[in-house]
Amino acid sequence: MAEEPLIPPTPHQPPPPNADAAPLGHNVIPIVNKLQDLFAQIGTSETLDLPQVAVVGSQSSGKSSVLEALVGRDFLPRGSDICTRRPLVLQLLQTQRKPDGTAEEYGEFLHVPKKRFYDFNEIRREIQAETDKEAGGNKGVSDKQIRLKIFSPNVLDITLVDLPGITKVPVGDQPSDIEARIRTMIMSYIKIPSCLILAVTPANSDLANSDALQIAGNADPDGYRTIGVITKLDIMDRGTDARNFLLGKVIPLRLGYVGVVNRSQEDIMLNRSIKDALVAEEKFFRSRPVYNEVADRCGVPALAKKLNQILVQHINTRLPGLKKRINSELCQVAKELASFGEITESKAGMGALLLNILSKDSEAFSSLIEGKNDEMSTSELSGGARIHHIFQSIFIKSLEEVDPCEDLTDEDIRTAIQNATGPKSALFVPEVPFEVLIRRQIARLLDPSIQCARFIYDELIKMSHRCMVNELQRFPVLRKRIDDVLGNFLREGLEPSVAIITHFVDMEV
Repeated sequence: MAEEPLIPPTPHQPPPPNADAAPLGHNVIPIVNKLQDLFAQIGTSETLDLPQVAVVGSQSSGKSSVLEALVGRDFLPRGSDICTRRPLVLQLLQTQRKPDGTAEEYGEFLHVPKKRFYDFNEIRREIQAETDKEAGGNKGVSDKQIRLKIFSPNVLDITLVDLPGITKVPVGDQPSDIEARIRTMIMSYIKIPSCLILAVTPANSDLANSDALQIAGNADPDGYRTIGVITKLDIMDRGTDARNFLLGKVIPLRLGYVGVVNRSQEDIMLNRSIKDALVAEEKFFRSRPVYNEVADRCGVPALAKKLNQILVQHINTRLPGLKKRINSELCQVAKELASFGEITESKAGMGALLLNILSKDSEAFSSLIEGKNDEMSTSELSGGARIHHIFQSIFIKSLEEVDPCEDLTDEDIRTAIQNATGPKSALFVPEVPFEVLIRRQIARLLDPSIQCARFIYDELIKMSHRCMVNELQRFPVLRKRIDDVLGNFLREGLEPSVAIITHFVDMEV
């Protein structure tokens, strides 16, 4: 379903020649990041499926620690229970250092426009507040996104999605089917072909029981989009190691595995910095001979570099299709914009524009009745054809259903004839009794006739809504006013129509 990736299919092969060519990311990924930000604001991010990386894993597997290590700052809610309770779309944007060599790092939320958060503790509090606002304060979960951009010279250009961890037993305000809901939420992100999957699994658990690899395998059965991350290497049982995991000998992955050593909960409580944790991580892999073979592919810096390379190649693969879709959307929008007409501000221009709109609307209504509409339907009757159908099929059928002899027996006819002859015997049957009997039956035609008039009225109302010209989309108030005026006009025409039908029946009677 996806094309063969440009990166090595197994971790045993050497990296591609451009492994150190970070400028690729600077050329492609920022453009995609800007598109993601723009489409998020106008609400079309899902329709274009822009490339991004989704982080999945079970609860307390170390997803948030990996993200913080990639950013290099503490900013995510942490704890021993469920912390990520809403999807967090995290855009890392690399900036230039100041002339004096100092780094300016800050974050921006989409829901708090034009406000920069320089204090990363404040970013954490904002995430917690927005989470509690949408999902409640008692461990509830919501699928509504939080979008955060981190600007820093110490990061690579990557867009990451931190998803709630897969949990088994509901706690707090979580519903009984919390596991199914979280899995459905995760699948809604990772099933998209343009999404890379970062499957996080702790090393102190059996890889064969990994929830992250299991759900990633469902969304990406061919393994072209899944990167394995093994966490908690430093707390494995003595005498055990994750070397076979990292080499892909237990569960192979096309994109391979990356091992990382994150801060423990004790380190966080003691305010151990991420910088110190990265130094300790490097020391850990250097001091473990068992990891010598994979040491160059382990650690947070290696993970960031690998993610950047794979994401760039993934974007390059999907860029032609994305460009085609954007161009198609632009053509449609340009065509729609042109149909609205030009902007005018003068009163004379406004008057001419109003007259033009009313004329077009009137012509469109007439064309729809006469069958000259450009957008003629081929699936159903509409306009004048529908009115003709009401007269020729519905109305005539309702008249044919009126039985002229209903409630009229032979004895009634005989009695009427006798009454019309008076005291004399008549040689010929007089006309008077038939006129008396027919009057009573003709009155029964009134209800079907009035019902036909109401059908025509309803159809004209539908036509008035259907024939609105494109220019009226610019003026919703005018459109509503035209609807009201036309509706009142047709409603006022229905009353004399019903009166005329009643008079016709009365005249025949």
